Amino acid sequence: MCYTPIMINITEKYFQKLPQIEQDFLDKITVRYRLSQQDRKQLIDIAIDLEMWDEKNLSEIWASHLDEKYEGKKLKQILIAHATAYYNNLKETPSDYHERASLPLGYTPAKTKTPRIKFITEEKENLGFGLCPVASPKTRCCNLLTLDAVESCGFDCSYCSIQSFYNEDKITFDSTLKQKLEAIELDPDEFYHIGTGQASDSLMWGNQNGILDDLIAFAVKYPNVMLEFKTKSDNISYFLDKELPPNLLFTWSINPQTIIDNEEHLTASLDRRLRAAKRLADKGCLVGFHFHPMIHFKGWEEEYGDIFKRLVDEFDPESVALLSLGTLTFIKPVMKQIRQRDFKSKILQMPLVEATGKVSYPLETKIKLFSFAYQALKPWHGKVFFYLCMEDHSLWKDVFGYEYPTNESFEMDMKLHYLTKIKAKASSS
Repeated sequence: MCYTPIMINITEKYFQKLPQIEQDFLDKITVRYRLSQQDRKQLIDIAIDLEMWDEKNLSEIWASHLDEKYEGKKLKQILIAHATAYYNNLKETPSDYHERASLPLGYTPAKTKTPRIKFITEEKENLGFGLCPVASPKTRCCNLLTLDAVESCGFDCSYCSIQSFYNEDKITFDSTLKQKLEAIELDPDEFYHIGTGQASDSLMWGNQNGILDDLIAFAVKYPNVMLEFKTKSDNISYFLDKELPPNLLFTWSINPQTIIDNEEHLTASLDRRLRAAKRLADKGCLVGFHFHPMIHFKGWEEEYGDIFKRLVDEFDPESVALLSLGTLTFIKPVMKQIRQRDFKSKILQMPLVEATGKVSYPLETKIKLFSFAYQALKPWHGKVFFYLCMEDHSLWKDVFGYEYPTNESFEMDMKLHYLTKIKAKASSS
């Protein structure tokens, strides 16, 4: 039977991204075993993930089974079942990043060179000031307000959702940020928690275009605001020689160095993040830590455990306002974006189960991750505000031993804790 490319569905997703040897192999078995479009699409999807995960490819998986005693249709079914079983087993097994140590010198697990970024300053139509865009009544949410001082991020985290909302090569600054901040009217009798790290990293840009000057002025104007800067950088030089209001909160997204090396490209190392946090805490600032996403990988207990011990040993809990826990949660556009990229990543090598319209780890895995973290940080219990971010209501009781009946009760307790910390800092300064 003569094969021509026209026999392949030209809309096959991702096929052209595969190495040529894999494309040739899939073309060959399509003809040899008369694969249906559904069979072929299933194998292409598996092949894309295996390539991204840096695991055996389909031709290697099938090679050991081509001598089966079966032939024709029966052999095709066995081979597809074997490839599917191998793929599913990988998803159920914690990712092993450490096996890459034996790869050839010079191998890079993902694109690590700084991307070409275009900086744009323009008058945006609005400030992007409102409720957290991922807030949901189906998960326990703190009702955080977000303020988009910058749009898009210069870091290259494999799992980042920002890439599905903005052009990842274009960073946009608002030329009228100062005027928009001055126009915000807040109730002086209310207490607000506002975060600036939703649409971009809060600190990686420093004071470019005067954004930090404008945000600090906003915090001074409204002492009834807890203004949070969330980051994976160590770019804190702007703050070190300035007198700062007590209602600033500096938080770091934290992961083991293994995850930073393999999935959080271009970000500051774990040591640099923690040193930056310690310098601001020693200056008298409030700091916090987001273990979000926690990732289930081979060796996770030891590596996360080392970080938790370091936090307890190095930080006074009176300077730590919060510690949040959460894990990988994907929407389909983000998963599509990840698979379209040309890089190595194990971030989707996980069991994906439905989670309130998204996909995430099974609840059993989450309980294991979060409970380990909470118990490892026992010296901070009652002194630091712990919470689960964007996680199912049911997890709170299993992890913390208590739960909030509504998002509003969660929000109120969180704000009360923050306000107490701010007043303590203000009185000690």
